[in-house]
Amino acid sequence: MSEEKKRIPVLGFSGFSGCGKTTLIEKLIPLLKNKGLKVAVIKHDGHDFDMDKEGKDTCRFTGAGADTVMISSVSKSARLNSYPMSLEEMAADIGNADIILVEGYKYADIPRMGVTSKRTDCKLAEEAGVYRALACDDVSGFENTDRPVFDLDDAEGITEWIISDITGSDKCKEQVRQKTDDLTHFDPEGNARMVNVSDKDITLREAKAGAKVLVNAETFKLISSGGIKKGDVLTVAQVAGIMGAKRTPDIIPMCHPIMIDGTDVRLKLNEEELSVDIEASVKCTGRTGVEMEALTACSVAALTVYDMCKAVQRDIKITDVKLLSKSGGVHGDYKAGI
Repeated sequence: MSEEKKRIPVLGFSGFSGCGKTTLIEKLIPLLKNKGLKVAVIKHDGHDFDMDKEGKDTCRFTGAGADTVMISSVSKSARLNSYPMSLEEMAADIGNADIILVEGYKYADIPRMGVTSKRTDCKLAEEAGVYRALACDDVSGFENTDRPVFDLDDAEGITEWIISDITGSDKCKEQVRQKTDDLTHFDPEGNARMVNVSDKDITLREAKAGAKVLVNAETFKLISSGGIKKGDVLTVAQVAGIMGAKRTPDIIPMCHPIMIDGTDVRLKLNEEELSVDIEASVKCTGRTGVEMEALTACSVAALTVYDMCKAVQRDIKITDVKLLSKSGGVHGDYKAGI
């Protein structure tokens, strides 16, 4: 592992099967992310695993002999190698994490937390002294250890210990503090708040958002021909989207009630994809942006399409709800894909 990669803190979790280490890691991930950290997880399976299904393109490519296959979608990506990797090799592939949590690789030379559970009769995999800390469902058996001992349910306490002891340096702690400060909807004590925007300049602000509603051929034909019994789907959804933009602060807790200058919601039938494509544009002259109003307009319009058509199709899918662009404000302009 290079010197640069070594600076990413690593913490392993060791324990016999059923001890609760996977559940513990699952609890720690959102808590660490709420502290502003980017979290990577590496899992080693001592047997084998099935990440893809027979017949899928990636499975066909690896079956044909490809050494590495990568796949990406609008929401995630994955990489499949036709060979095992060491912990060092996997960690070297992670360049944008602040902490790496590791399950497995029990012989790797990394700091570890020992996990044990009396409920499942799981003991520590090794002597308590080899671990940096312990997590168990009954702390009474570890009074004589000099290691920190946490209840398995105390994920918040373990999170604080990870930041203090594993991320270690003052530089990393300052990084956590700065990232937490960037979450402006929290006060210094971590309580939710509505941001004070009184000192911001009044400027012209605009945001555009999009969404897509996927239907089957029969539903698409009914929408396009006006055959939906509830009425004109596109017109009703358009009005609903405009109403949604105006009511955004009523349903998004920390949004400011603002005077919207204008809202434009457009719905278009996409025959090639059998979809209703939605785009909303919102403008205001004020101290805060209208991204949430545009996103809410698209979301409400999409939900209205579903409501209008659910009698004829239950498996309608709402996808691609996203910000397309925004302008105005101290954070500058944004355009998706740029």
